[in-house]
Amino acid sequence: MNKADLLITNGIVVTMDRNETVIANGAVAVCGDRIVDIGPNEKFSDCRAAKVVDAKNGIIMPGLINTHTHAAMTCFRGLADDLHLMTWLNDYIFPAEAKLNYEKVKTGALLACAEMILSGTTCFADMYLFEDAVAEAAKAAGMRAVVGEVLYNFPSPSYGAIEEGFVYSENLIKKWKSDPLITVAVEPHSPYLCAPDLLTRASDLSNAYEVPLIIHVAETQIEVNTIFESYGKTPIAHLADIGVLSPLLLACHCVAVTDKDIEQLASYDVKVSHNPESNMKLASGIAPVPQMMNAGICVGLGTDGCTSNNNIDMFLEMDTAAKIHKVNTLDPTVMDANTVLKMATRDAAKALGLDGVTGSLVPGKKADIIIIDINKPHLTPMYNLYSHLVYAAGGNDVDTSVINGQVVMENRQLLTLDIEKVMADVNEIAAEVKSGF
Repeated sequence: MNKADLLITNGIVVTMDRNETVIANGAVAVCGDRIVDIGPNEKFSDCRAAKVVDAKNGIIMPGLINTHTHAAMTCFRGLADDLHLMTWLNDYIFPAEAKLNYEKVKTGALLACAEMILSGTTCFADMYLFEDAVAEAAKAAGMRAVVGEVLYNFPSPSYGAIEEGFVYSENLIKKWKSDPLITVAVEPHSPYLCAPDLLTRASDLSNAYEVPLIIHVAETQIEVNTIFESYGKTPIAHLADIGVLSPLLLACHCVAVTDKDIEQLASYDVKVSHNPESNMKLASGIAPVPQMMNAGICVGLGTDGCTSNNNIDMFLEMDTAAKIHKVNTLDPTVMDANTVLKMATRDAAKALGLDGVTGSLVPGKKADIIIIDINKPHLTPMYNLYSHLVYAAGGNDVDTSVINGQVVMENRQLLTLDIEKVMADVNEIAAEVKSGF
């Protein structure tokens, strides 16, 4: 290797590849938007690179992937805490969202992108309103994103009647089809807010364009009871009966699921997004993730939105995911650090249909890379890399972030966003929201 656009040197390379390769003193070479070579530092001694980043003996690893969030809800962070899910949604969130527009959503999404980049996330999956604005924000920030307009039975502040929602979604797919950073998904909200014909139509659109289908499902026992009263089945069984379960489906939450539900999810190769902090805060329960994994289900990790978390820091989410299942099962060996790190990297990429693109440091994949500064008291000493990353490291330890070959943060400085302006703009929105309650 004698030439590269970017060379990251002098680090512990944690590839998260199939062999879980770790290079103690390694380097990663990037040409354009792709990783072209990985190996020991000495392998690149003659490499001429347009830009060299010294990892200073830190950890070089894949960027984290947030499989479920609502980016623009940064505008509502802390607006309605300590409430039941339906009270939270119907009395606060939906009324606040009714006043949103394209520019407000874009502003909130820009703040989310800043928060995610600063805490090591390089890719996120979003479900919200005015999703074209979220795509534009992610593009401006240089982030990889899977975006989808939320669809539900009642009129949306974004597109109006549901018929226009499908037009909006299809146009979104066409607009961003060839973009290197943006993937569009079809995203009906949930079985309890979407009629069967809406769900099947959404599934048909997903299949027609071979894009992800993302939905909230079985988030609470109340939801399960509601669906059972309407259809005589669990939400998962309901989705199976109407033909919605498929390998393209990402089911978010899956807290209140039965053994039979898990069997059906596995048999259809449905992916799951686990959001432990949100499920804890809303007292929704604990998803049986170890059981899902034992059934062969691919489970990625997500934060959910800022109003039910109240952050979108994937390092905090990893720590929570590892610990909550240990105490729930009274088994300290459950959800070990290596497993949880895969949930935030390689498995998360698979959950979003991006496993050929990102999620691990492999030549040929896109260069989505972060550097962790480990020269800190709380990261000293280090016996086990994976344990350190899940139980000790935090978002503030991320020093540098590269997405699609572009350095978007270096030495903790954002290079693609004017963060002071973004925060000021969100504070203006917050003042308006506060005046309405």
